[in-house]
Amino acid sequence: MMDWNGDGMNGWGFGLMTVGMLLFWGLLVFGAVVVARRLGHMSRRHPAAPPTAPPTDRFPPEQLLAERLARGEIDADEYRHRLEVLRTGTGKSSN
Repeated sequence: MMDWNGDGMNGWGFGLMTVGMLLFWGLLVFGAVVVARRLGHMSRRHPAAPPTAPPTDRFPPEQLLAERLARGEIDADEYRHRLEVLRTGTGKSSN
């Protein structure tokens, strides 16, 4: 006669094994979610690449205008007119 429960595994053994596997996989998924959230929060606080600085070869418009005057590209009247337009946003119309 065969004894099916000869190895000591009965209904309780299967039940505990099932609960144990569910706990194991649940903890594994929970741990993965926690790690993913931590990495997400860290990447938002410390971006991988720092923001780029504005180009240093750009000059303020008034400085460019002064350089054009110094090079003789524009005359003093045009310089004053354009400077007024830059500072106030309006200028005397030349038409």
